[in-house]
Amino acid sequence: MAKKSEKKILITGGTGFLGKHLVQQLLDAGQKNLRVMASSVPAWMTDSGVEPFAGSVTNSEHVAEATKNCEAIYHLAGKVSFDYDGARQMNKLHVEGTRLLCEAAKENGVKNFILASSSGTSAITDDGTVTDETFPQPVEILSKWAYYASKYYQEKTALKAFSDKGERLVILNPSLLLGSGDDRLSSTKVVLDFMAQKLPITPGGGLNFVDARDAATAFVNAIDKGRHQERYLLGAVNWTVKEFFARLERLTGVSAPMFTVPKKVAVFGSNLIDSFYKQWNRSAPFEASEVEMGEYFWYFDSYKAETELGFTSRDPMETLQDTVKYLKENFLGEGVFK
Repeated sequence: MAKKSEKKILITGGTGFLGKHLVQQLLDAGQKNLRVMASSVPAWMTDSGVEPFAGSVTNSEHVAEATKNCEAIYHLAGKVSFDYDGARQMNKLHVEGTRLLCEAAKENGVKNFILASSSGTSAITDDGTVTDETFPQPVEILSKWAYYASKYYQEKTALKAFSDKGERLVILNPSLLLGSGDDRLSSTKVVLDFMAQKLPITPGGGLNFVDARDAATAFVNAIDKGRHQERYLLGAVNWTVKEFFARLERLTGVSAPMFTVPKKVAVFGSNLIDSFYKQWNRSAPFEASEVEMGEYFWYFDSYKAETELGFTSRDPMETLQDTVKYLKENFLGEGVFK
């Protein structure tokens, strides 16, 4: 941990899925000077001595005040959405908000900036190649989805802002975050949809996921160990979607989708179904973009994070089991899928 001082560590998005685990781990490590910027901060944080700061990263006055007297910033605030209609909001939050936060941080002399991005800005292929941070970023593929495009440009914005000597920008790129505590279903909705049998087919691609608790530990370590302008991929396992669904089937007793269809058919069919639902002013049972994403491979190696940040990941089945248990306890009430 960084040397304790009267200066604050600011955490944006500290009440989200990853943010809550990060705040808890910082508190467990003895950090006393935390400031969490969010619309509201839960009582357990304030009771633990966390300073709440009500505000938004898209408001220049808020970020100017929030970044005062800070030694470091963890920038986790964001929105996860694969709805095509959410592009403008995500660009405003991820790109414009990051620009405002970086400018305010530099103005107030903050020297350490830890940015939460996504593995989706680096690790997507057509053929299942296991990538790492040295591979060219797959801009042509990631541009298909507004979320990953906005995270890609968020990285570029931060890299441009923090380029001076004496400053340190560290970018962490976790894969799909799973585990317990995702009360907003920002990442674990795919597991809930599987349990609700909303997924029409088994896509032919592959994924990587990581426990949010393990990712949070890497963020804690990054404040001391992360290198300036370096990116670190955080993931636990590379599985085909078929294998992922088979493991979920074993844990939940819910049958995986029986059908696998060619990529072009899957993408065309899901978009067609989505368009029908929109004509009826109704929401489709699944996002067409999520079906398309499932036809790609999101594989990578976390060796760099393991060696430089001390990143380790627990047994992926433990993560899946904890995810399922949390969703059953908190989202599977009677009639929830009616």
